[in-house]
Amino acid sequence: MNAGTRKMTLVSLSVSLLASGALACKMVGRENRASSPGAEPSVVDPGGIGLFPSDAMLLFYGRDLSQWRNADHWTVKDGAATVGVGYGGITTRRAFGDCQLHLEWATPADVEGTGQERGNSGVYLQEHYEIQVLDSYQNKTYPNGMAGAVYGQYAPLVNASRKPGEWQSYDIIFEGPRFNPQGKLLKPAFVTVLFNGVLVQNHVEIKGDTGADPPSYTPHAAKMPLHLQDHGCPVRYRNIWIREL
Repeated sequence: MNAGTRKMTLVSLSVSLLASGALACKMVGRENRASSPGAEPSVVDPGGIGLFPSDAMLLFYGRDLSQWRNADHWTVKDGAATVGVGYGGITTRRAFGDCQLHLEWATPADVEGTGQERGNSGVYLQEHYEIQVLDSYQNKTYPNGMAGAVYGQYAPLVNASRKPGEWQSYDIIFEGPRFNPQGKLLKPAFVTVLFNGVLVQNHVEIKGDTGADPPSYTPHAAKMPLHLQDHGCPVRYRNIWIREL
């Protein structure tokens, strides 16, 4: 090896070592950032199939409707609560803000009616924003009125309905709206919905109160109750729990 070749080899080796050192420093920096101090996440037991997380509040788990108002005419049998048709919906005694909500529901096995008259009910978040409950199995209706819809605003991404009489589930992640003290909207509400484990609403912006035309917000408290609707059909509910976020 001549002197010129030796010099070039030494220069290449020096550049390689410098690059390796820079990479090592970068990796150490990343590791330090990853292990930087912060709040330790709390431990939550997720529960098994059909159970609930350890930090969840049980709103109905098959025994009674003591967590609800106006529930005298809803019947509880075989672990399910059935809508008291004609007596109105039920509303939680407690108010909630941002939350994760799980519930299961079933429309009547004996099919009656078509469209919106077939197995209709609804889950009202903060008493203002409805996630539609409906028998949407081979039942035509307007898309933003199907099961899994943000009623009147967003159709579900897919129709994940099971047959009438079969149990179905909603897992809902809800971020409530924010208002200033004068009632001006600062931030709209957002919702994500999984219907029988299938994503049907992906962090959509709620445009306002259900039924408002055009959609608009009515100012309300940061925490409001949950409401299950009586829409004239004996829909059943079970396994309702909620986690405050």
